[in-house]
Amino acid sequence: MQALTDGSAVVAREEDSEAAAAGSWAKSQGAPPGDPENDPVAAAREIALRRLSVRARSRKELTQDLKSRDVPADAAAEVLDRFAEVGLINDAAFAQEWVESRGRRSGAARLRQELRLKGVAEEDIADAIGGRGDQADLTNARELATRKAATMKGLDRVVRQRRLTALLARRGYSSAVIRRVIGEVLQAETPDDDG
Repeated sequence: MQALTDGSAVVAREEDSEAAAAGSWAKSQGAPPGDPENDPVAAAREIALRRLSVRARSRKELTQDLKSRDVPADAAAEVLDRFAEVGLINDAAFAQEWVESRGRRSGAARLRQELRLKGVAEEDIADAIGGRGDQADLTNARELATRKAATMKGLDRVVRQRRLTALLARRGYSSAVIRRVIGEVLQAETPDDDG
């Protein structure tokens, strides 16, 4: 209870817990020898586990996180290799999960680019995206374009077409899917516009 009544002790404890929560190897280098916080492998393990507790991550993402926290490369590699052995890091499963969670909002091209940026191997990307099928892109793009077109009823057809095309392109749909969907959506609106 003393810590609760002494304001300086509370502040000191909060600062200590913030340093520990950050898990930064650079912050812990001032610790005395033999202290667990002075072990770069333990620091790397703690950082990686905290990052993985939020969401699944690729090996490249974790490597970058550890590097940004000044964890030595050999300690980071040791921890990440062990995590891969026990299945905590699996880029193929990560890619599959990424496509499943973001597939309704994004086209195959965007998903492919996001996974490349996260360091996932091309084979894993192809397996994850290939499993979803071409029909999924068409269906998702059609639903998105139909919803968006409903909000643009008062605009000129050319303006609607341009805006819908830009929206679908930003979401990563192929030009073939975009042309087909825009044609269908605008064709479906034509009788309503004339009458």
